Amino acid sequence: MYLTERLPRETGRDYALRMLKDNIVRLELKPGSLVSENELAAEMGLSRTPVREALIELSKVKIVEIYPQRGSAIARIDCHMVEEAKFMRRVLECAVIELDCALADAKAINMLQENVRLQQFYLENYYAETLTDLDNQFHRLLFEIAQKPQVYTLMDTISIHFDRVRSMALTTVKNTKIVQDHQALMTAVAQKDAVRARALMEAHLDRYQIDVEKIQAQHPDYFI
Repeated sequence: MYLTERLPRETGRDYALRMLKDNIVRLELKPGSLVSENELAAEMGLSRTPVREALIELSKVKIVEIYPQRGSAIARIDCHMVEEAKFMRRVLECAVIELDCALADAKAINMLQENVRLQQFYLENYYAETLTDLDNQFHRLLFEIAQKPQVYTLMDTISIHFDRVRSMALTTVKNTKIVQDHQALMTAVAQKDAVRARALMEAHLDRYQIDVEKIQAQHPDYFI
């Protein structure tokens, strides 16, 4: 598993939830794979209880399947759940990008520019994990600039269905289109062009539907 340090004041349950979500999105925990509470707890340095609570929480959004007396498994990718998560992201992110065009100041634009600059660097040097982190950070920044950080937090859990496919797109579709999208979005926000920014965001999110078919052809065992 890919593990990061536990945050200050982060509970065991919250840490376990964050690490499980991160590893599911990164495909360290692959669709259809069985997971052991004992093994997960040992890797994360936790007792079984917070790990069990985190697995139960993820089962509520159908990303983990719990089988009484048998254990748990990472759910295979359900294209219907991906579409629901994508729909939610489309509605929220298109609204947020319009707010960004009205609210973004010079500091906010600089933060977006630095993020895109790092994306380009890691794309050219092909650090897929870091690129995924920067992609997530870019979208989180958009919500923070729009003064809607809690909306991003709420969206993040159900969005794991979409994010898992997005992560696969970043490692499967080997070109610069995602980073180019972010560059164009940043430019539209800087120019306060809300109409163009919304159209770019719609096209950016729609792009993944094309990639799902390609990914499914390459990894049919990951899908329902």
